Amino acid sequence: MAPFDALKVAPMKTSELIRPSPTDVPAYMHDVYDWAYLNPRNVRLLDREIVVELILWGNGHRLKEALLTEIDPGATVLQAAHVYGTLITEIAAKLTHSNQLEVVEVAPVQAGRCREKLRDFPEAIVRLGDAATVRTTPKDMVSSFFLLHEVPSDYKRAVVNTLLGHVKEGGKAVFVDYHQPHWLHPLKPLMMVIFDLFEPFAKELCQHTISDYADDPDAFLWHTETYFGGLYQKTVAIRRSDAG
Repeated sequence: MAPFDALKVAPMKTSELIRPSPTDVPAYMHDVYDWAYLNPRNVRLLDREIVVELILWGNGHRLKEALLTEIDPGATVLQAAHVYGTLITEIAAKLTHSNQLEVVEVAPVQAGRCREKLRDFPEAIVRLGDAATVRTTPKDMVSSFFLLHEVPSDYKRAVVNTLLGHVKEGGKAVFVDYHQPHWLHPLKPLMMVIFDLFEPFAKELCQHTISDYADDPDAFLWHTETYFGGLYQKTVAIRRSDAG
């Protein structure tokens, strides 16, 4: 999907949210996630911090903090996709200037929610486009928070490589997502059922490292931390300097 034009953040009433059309978003989103991300009524119901905490078994705040600790206030940041809850505004608040933040979101209804949240950060940019193909300026940091598990395998590879391609020399990409839980994790059987029912692309992240999706993994230094018995991960990829 070709990227759309960038849109400056502007206050927007909920009733004015743009409704998606079949040509706006990839087919897999209509097939799998229409109820969660494209249905405007459900979006308003689900976009709450308490929902995020419930879905992540009470680890939402901890995982957000894991991402936020990677942000230098002076950095330029590309955030891949709108995130339910307060993460978007917390990223913007941590930066010295709101024009350092750019968010790319493929679903118009989600982009509308993101613009609403960033109404107090008028210089931030919400770009309506696909994280797998977006073209923008290189950033000090690119961020993906629970996006990769929601996309098919070919999209995983495209998103990872597109985001890595936007990292400046010495900059980093931060991926927070699911991971292979410890084999004795008490929630592992339940999570496998949840993945089968609601997240059909998530199990793949239990079988691969994120660096597996990179076309040139040696261009980066990789480090992974796991949380909650291995169910979640933060993987940081730092672009090596030409000399290094």
